[in-house]
Amino acid sequence: MTVAVVALAAAGCGKSSSDSSSTSENGKYSGKGIGLAYDIGGKGDQSFNDAAYAGFQKAETEFKIGGRDVEPNDNETDADKVQRLEQLAKSGYNPIIGVGFVYAPAVKEVSAKYPKITFGIIDDNSITSKNVADMVFHEEQSSYLAGVAAAKTTKKNHIGFIGGVDIPLIHKFEAGFIQGAQSVNPKIKIEKQYLTQTPQEGGFSSPDKGENAANGQIDSGADVIYAAAGLSGQGVIKAAAEHKIWAIGVDSDQYKQDALAKYKDYILGSALKNVGGAVYDLVKSVTNGKPLQGEVRGDLKSGGVGFADSNPKYQAMKDVVTAVDKAKQDIIDGKVTVKTQ
Repeated sequence: MTVAVVALAAAGCGKSSSDSSSTSENGKYSGKGIGLAYDIGGKGDQSFNDAAYAGFQKAETEFKIGGRDVEPNDNETDADKVQRLEQLAKSGYNPIIGVGFVYAPAVKEVSAKYPKITFGIIDDNSITSKNVADMVFHEEQSSYLAGVAAAKTTKKNHIGFIGGVDIPLIHKFEAGFIQGAQSVNPKIKIEKQYLTQTPQEGGFSSPDKGENAANGQIDSGADVIYAAAGLSGQGVIKAAAEHKIWAIGVDSDQYKQDALAKYKDYILGSALKNVGGAVYDLVKSVTNGKPLQGEVRGDLKSGGVGFADSNPKYQAMKDVVTAVDKAKQDIIDGKVTVKTQ
């Protein structure tokens, strides 16, 4: 299945909601609309959550249905997430999507209580239920391309990786990035750092932590830094721009984000994860009366992950572009298998 990357709309708008029931044009859908519950960092992170919001907006518009998107609270518990999803279910929203693996316990519990509603969860494939779609990705593949780009671009043969939280999901980003970089230069020096051990400590939601980590890696000599850290990545990009070195974005095409516009000349590219496309596809399947279920995994071949090349400065580096394009094709063709840890 080919998934076109959903263009990210400007974030920072208020909650979108519809109090009336919706019926799609084909008459197969009758419900309140889409329920979307954000991960840590919330809407406005210019990355993971905003990618989900872009898919939400596109689906609302194209399928002419309503929707409600709900922000997380600081230091919230699984019980808070359960309550949030139950409120959406009681109100008649369908599908209901938890943005991020932290919603796994809540989606598992609430989906069992509402078997006629389709639930989706992004970045988790532990829930096996007929009314749940586990929307996951080969993040290591897009990160491999980021590694190739970094290794081809560095002038010091010294690059850096910053992960938001020290968890298996983010280890995939690191593993792919390192493998991609070492495919270009086996002796390249790579700084590695995780901001926190748990999401609750702010690894995905603290630009100041990202900025401090990036400054440390830059002081150590890195001149290209890739961050997989959600909202914290904004701090990494800020630090890179201030030191006039390259940053590589994540999840969304961060070169195009309004909130990062003043830094965009220093955003080499972004390792894309088409969260918006996953949200859109799930809504489409529900409105068509054939809800997706089980694991739905995006990869380079399907367009579920990729590497954004919006920066004209990147496009002008023909040798870098050629190397990244070749790496992409080698992965699609099975010539390269990317590690996940």
